[in-house]
Amino acid sequence: MDRHYFDWAATALPSEAGFVTTPFGNPSSQHLEGRTARLALENARSRCAKILGVQPKELYFTSGGTESNAIPLHSLLLRKNAALLISAVEHPSVGENALILERLGISLGCIGVEKDGRVSEKTLETALARLPGTRFAAIMGVNNETGAVMDIPALVKVIRNRKGPPVHIHSDLVQALGKVPLDISRWDLDSASFSAHKIGGPRGIGLLWLRRTAQSLEVLGVGGGQEGGIRPGTENTAAACAIADCMERLAEPRTVQAGYAAASERWAALIRALRGLDRCTLIPEDRRDEDDRFSPWILQAGFRGIPGEVMARALDDAGFAVSTGSACSSREQRRPVLEAMGIKGDQSLEGIRISQGWSSSMDDIEKLIAAIGKILEVL
Repeated sequence: MDRHYFDWAATALPSEAGFVTTPFGNPSSQHLEGRTARLALENARSRCAKILGVQPKELYFTSGGTESNAIPLHSLLLRKNAALLISAVEHPSVGENALILERLGISLGCIGVEKDGRVSEKTLETALARLPGTRFAAIMGVNNETGAVMDIPALVKVIRNRKGPPVHIHSDLVQALGKVPLDISRWDLDSASFSAHKIGGPRGIGLLWLRRTAQSLEVLGVGGGQEGGIRPGTENTAAACAIADCMERLAEPRTVQAGYAAASERWAALIRALRGLDRCTLIPEDRRDEDDRFSPWILQAGFRGIPGEVMARALDDAGFAVSTGSACSSREQRRPVLEAMGIKGDQSLEGIRISQGWSSSMDDIEKLIAAIGKILEVL
């Protein structure tokens, strides 16, 4: 049976650029082997920084997006009177860490979203008013379940214009890198997170960007002082080189623009076809064929009367890999992201996530549509 992969938001198919041979030495060693590894590591950092348009000294290699989100969040434990604000649709690596912080005494507030799953300037202003002592705010760039794209520059402006103590603004950009245009150097963020395996690189490597003026960040993790003390531990030079290779191949701005256009065309065809199916509901319902409120790489849809798990399993049996949401919370029986959008009960549990990547084709889309149609005839 042919397999058709539509779960790129969970992890991308491996890219040839994502697996490279590198010097084996410890980058902290002083001998030739160590110096050679250090050179390769710093070269990889510079290449990643060039793609992102930031300074190399502002980038830290981590174990992935989860750790890149956790490091700035955990720093709140070393601050007095810290208050944290997060959007209602954050990935569990932000949301679950925030709940732990709340249990440890950090004040926690939630930014609601509109029906389309996006944080608006209005919902942000309301949340800020409810938590006037906010010192840290986390708002993701692209939602991992619905593809909702947040207007980060506009939201940052709301926070910066607010009277009160300075706020560290962090954005989880894991689903944005290589998929939608990014310009973090101009977005006035303080930190952002990225992951290699979402763009074809190996698992276990990510990036934390910390704006230089925000580098007074205190961290809980201590050890050998590697990565400027932000992320101690012997660096994974091979993985660092791999993420640099993947970013050069897939996250360069012109490549992103071309991929975005091609993905939009394929998604428009899928959305039109799904809208024509009697029992299908797009989530949100008003998502248009081509809609810049959403990433053209991720789509959420539900099928009336069919639990999402059942539809995902039926598609798997037919040769199509989709998911019911974030792979990191696939064992949960709730859909917090959809509930935050006002979708409750059985309808929220009917949703499946379909996500595509750079090697997806219109032929894949047509076969997926046909498979869904056949499944609806029997379920």
